[in-house]
Amino acid sequence: MHRRTLVLAALAAAAGPAQALPPLALRFPRDHGAHPLLRTEWWYITGQANSGGRAFGFQVTFFRSRVDATQAMTSKFAARQLIFAHAAVTDVEGRRLRHDQRIAREGFGIASASQDDLAVRLRDWSLRRENGAYLARVVGQEFALDLRCAPTQPLLLQGEQGLSRKGPLPQQASYYYSEPQLAVSGSIRLQGAALQVQGKAWMDHEWSDELLHNDAQGWDWIGMNLDDGSALTAFRLRTRDGATLWDGGSFRPARGSTYGFSRGEVIFSPQRRWKSPLSQASYPVEWTVRTPADIYTVRAVIDDQELDSRASTGAIYWEGLAHLFDSNGKRVGQGYLEMTGYAQKLRL
Repeated sequence: MHRRTLVLAALAAAAGPAQALPPLALRFPRDHGAHPLLRTEWWYITGQANSGGRAFGFQVTFFRSRVDATQAMTSKFAARQLIFAHAAVTDVEGRRLRHDQRIAREGFGIASASQDDLAVRLRDWSLRRENGAYLARVVGQEFALDLRCAPTQPLLLQGEQGLSRKGPLPQQASYYYSEPQLAVSGSIRLQGAALQVQGKAWMDHEWSDELLHNDAQGWDWIGMNLDDGSALTAFRLRTRDGATLWDGGSFRPARGSTYGFSRGEVIFSPQRRWKSPLSQASYPVEWTVRTPADIYTVRAVIDDQELDSRASTGAIYWEGLAHLFDSNGKRVGQGYLEMTGYAQKLRL
């Protein structure tokens, strides 16, 4: 057995609290695939697309969750791994968010997540890599996505060469990499009509044994593709009273080396809020985000981009398309803003 597999197996078998994740040299294409020895994992593609001047935002997320209580069971019906999926389309012109969700146990030809490369499937939803590109296929009740997201830049290893701290304790960390500036092509189907689209996307892949500190209520996160080819990541873990528990991120210019943000270098300041009629949660839909790269304004394209995923992951959260403005007020990019823990404390 390879040393890195032994290390992860030992972590998974350890009794009591999760152990600190060791630094590992991520290997591809294997690390595009699933890591079932660790408890929580997700693959996350967000982007913006246009069809004849009509603008859309989209997201496709697959989650894997290891069920510790069933790992020793021998029955093939034991739910050792659960697969969840969320997908959404923001119709900017129609000012409407459509979303859908799925959940199933892995196995029985219903749900699967390859350990060799990215190939995750849940019934008729799938996300896989083929010839280096990410292929996302989703058939929801009110929309369908058939998208190809092709790399234009190298992978971006977040944190310390892919090991990203998420809290004050060393075990609160994840293996985490991104792939910004993906070139999008394909179709979005709405109301029976398939629209051919082009645009840009962002891919995140993250896996962990313990991500959140007990005091963490949720997080605020942005992944922004800048128009000049740069990529901005910024996040903070937030306590119940809104204070920052941990923060981080990175900036990679179109040409040059990635600068990883140290703790305390990212400051999220809410500027305008929107109250959800569904959950009554109050979300900051405009932020000032201070980073070493610049002081940015992040502004939601439309306010109502809240997702109710209580039928799968159990959470209500806000995730949607947003514009990015620099300190001179110039619009310099687009991407996704995600805010969790506003309707209720997030649990992973």
